[in-house]
Amino acid sequence: MHLIITEKHDAASKIAAILFPDHAQERVNGVPAYRSRAADALVIGLAGHIMELDFPKEYQNWGAVPPRGLARAKVITYPSKKDIASALLQLSTAATRVTIATDYDREGEAIGVEAYRIVKKAANPVFDRVHYSSFTKEEITKAFAKPVPIDFNLSAAAECRQEIDLVWGASLTRFVSIVSNKRGKEFLSVGRVQTPLLALIVDRDKEINAFKSKPYWEIVATLLKGDVAFTASHRHGRFDKKEEAAAIYKKLGKTAIVKDLVTERKKEPAPIPFNTTEFLKAASALGFTASTAMQIAEKLYMDGWISYPRTDNTVYPDTLNLKDIVVLFKDSPEFVKNAVVTLAQPQLVPTRGKVESKDHPPIYPVACARKTALDDRHWKLYELVVRRFFATLSGPCEWDATKAAIDISGEPFVAGGKNLAVAGWRFHYPYGTPKDEILPALAVGDVLPVKKADLLEKKTEPPKRYGQGKLIQMMEDLGLGTKATRHEALTKLYSRGFIEGNPPKPTALGISLIDALKAHAATVTSNAMTSRLEKDMDGIAGSTLPKDAVLRESRDMLEKVFDQLEAHGAEIGRMLRSGSAADSKIGPCPLCGSPLIIRERKADGNKFIACSGFPNCRNTYNVPAGTLKFDKQVCEKHHMHLIKVTPPAVMMADGKKVKGKAYEYGCPACKKEVTTIKTSSGSA
Repeated sequence: MHLIITEKHDAASKIAAILFPDHAQERVNGVPAYRSRAADALVIGLAGHIMELDFPKEYQNWGAVPPRGLARAKVITYPSKKDIASALLQLSTAATRVTIATDYDREGEAIGVEAYRIVKKAANPVFDRVHYSSFTKEEITKAFAKPVPIDFNLSAAAECRQEIDLVWGASLTRFVSIVSNKRGKEFLSVGRVQTPLLALIVDRDKEINAFKSKPYWEIVATLLKGDVAFTASHRHGRFDKKEEAAAIYKKLGKTAIVKDLVTERKKEPAPIPFNTTEFLKAASALGFTASTAMQIAEKLYMDGWISYPRTDNTVYPDTLNLKDIVVLFKDSPEFVKNAVVTLAQPQLVPTRGKVESKDHPPIYPVACARKTALDDRHWKLYELVVRRFFATLSGPCEWDATKAAIDISGEPFVAGGKNLAVAGWRFHYPYGTPKDEILPALAVGDVLPVKKADLLEKKTEPPKRYGQGKLIQMMEDLGLGTKATRHEALTKLYSRGFIEGNPPKPTALGISLIDALKAHAATVTSNAMTSRLEKDMDGIAGSTLPKDAVLRESRDMLEKVFDQLEAHGAEIGRMLRSGSAADSKIGPCPLCGSPLIIRERKADGNKFIACSGFPNCRNTYNVPAGTLKFDKQVCEKHHMHLIKVTPPAVMMADGKKVKGKAYEYGCPACKKEVTTIKTSSGSA
């Protein structure tokens, strides 16, 4: 039997449909599979990784093993998808040939090798590998006609990354969680990629907060050419001194003279093909988060509309027939004009980016979808890919830029205008196209009335927050993560409460984590260590570096980090508790400074407020039954947010429920003090 193993069930279904017309679905140990009796073949999909790395059980107890103990701990592999692993073992005995058809990248190779090792336990069939970048019939058929050997070096690079991420992430996460009293579901996480990424966001936030706005002045005149009004600005631009600007403003008369007029044709080159980073940047500009954009792109890929969306490549391979792809859209109601215009060009010469790799081509459309076939979000990103593809096959667009030099009472002013003269690639790709700025027909020597002049007071603006697309680009430039993991690092920062909003803004907890680590273990927040390891893993993939040597070096680095961390554990814990308390909607514990949280009693289900520093701090506050709302107003004495309580609804005699009326309860700590005083007075 020919056993074909894909990365996911959807891929198995599509490959079976393309290769085997007689395929029929069945279940092997509960796992869906597709059998062809005519070809004596079976296609089965995994669920991503079916094996996971972890530490032995004796290292799982946080109280028994200190964080540093994980730096040299043994790492074991166990089946995380036991049903799939059992199904592969069951199929192995009948398999004479096994084809690994997982995604062609490091993770895909590692997933394929996991399946290879399971099969090898029970049998010794012939193994091969197929590479493909889309689910078109032509590409899948071609891939299976030319199988290649499994790339164990590529898999080793992914396995090395997994082990390094586990050891660094688990040990550092355990350390910061313990010193900050954040255990259980409240734990804090540190990661080899996510923490340097958080540092970028925090550093930008500090730039914004440290920015001191300064006033400046501009002089703008509104001129008339016939009935057409247009503006001209003083050539000096910004004036830092109001007196200087005001003196010029006062001397301006009511007449302007055109002294010079220059019009130039400027070319704007077409964009490069989409790789993952370029795609995510463009999707971000349309309002998509990086995580959502990748989810949609993966669905479009699995559904056979676009090529594989995880790629660094920005150069179309010579083997890709670009004209055939354009022809796909000749009958498309949405893109027929784009196809006709593109095919009318004398030749198709695509743009080229700086990165050319051999694993996958840039992202491009592989089939023509109708708008009615996709929902709005999927269509927007599919259309983005299609339009980018057409744009990369087009010539530059051309702008006519006009600059007029104008004199007003001896003062130099300039007016500018531009309009799109030749659409070029912007015919296909309208995203972010500047609006035309048209000047009226002017001539040197024209005398124009000054309708009005304005002295404008403005202020310098702080730098903007990095958008998700910009952060993905920065990660690529700095060697942080890979095309497959960068958006996931952002998602982790959101889920851990280190950032919020879009564009991302660090929370007080996120800021305190970076501040603490930068002060006492700056290596963890630096991209230098992570980018170095990324290069090492490239060396493993290229068989120039042994995996074991990279792992040893990584653990040595981690030991040095713990030398720094352990010497300052108390201070790091204090900083993290302070940051966490600042984010708390209730406030800090007046006794220890840890954030207060809402708990629920198991006995009666009633809520109470407790210190998150338990068991080191056992401070609690009783609150009335009902819905609690925390005001922005803070108690001056205890720094806790004041509480408003809405009592539970009451069932009346006639069976109707009457909602409770909200009332101000105040500060729980103040209430507790009053109760304590009354109790003491009563017992005296």
